[in-house]
Amino acid sequence: VQLVESGGGLVQAGGSPRLSCAASGLIFDDYAIAWFRQAPGKEREGISCWRSSDGDTYYAPSMKGRFTISSDNAKNTIALQMNSLKPEDTAVYYCNGRGRYTGADYWGQGTQVTVSS
Repeated sequence: VQLVESGGGLVQAGGSPRLSCAASGLIFDDYAIAWFRQAPGKEREGISCWRSSDGDTYYAPSMKGRFTISSDNAKNTIALQMNSLKPEDTAVYYCNGRGRYTGADYWGQGTQVTVSS
């Protein structure tokens, strides 16, 4: 199983980058895919989750409004659209896949997003 994030980089405050998580080696419909982030010196925090069983989505309360998760089942890809970024959004953003039936847990290597003021 492999999860590969892309789309990070240096962004100006107010920018709207789009991250992608490409999943391989798994049956996409059998997994919930989530986005997390970890800022320097802070714990990893959840952003959003897409549930494969019904296509439902969940957002952490502090993330609602500026972040949108979406799926492209044909491409086994989950995207995270981020809007109106602030310097405090600077973090490494990770993709996570958890098996619905197995509970198996997989992480991508992360992609750095740096927001300049």
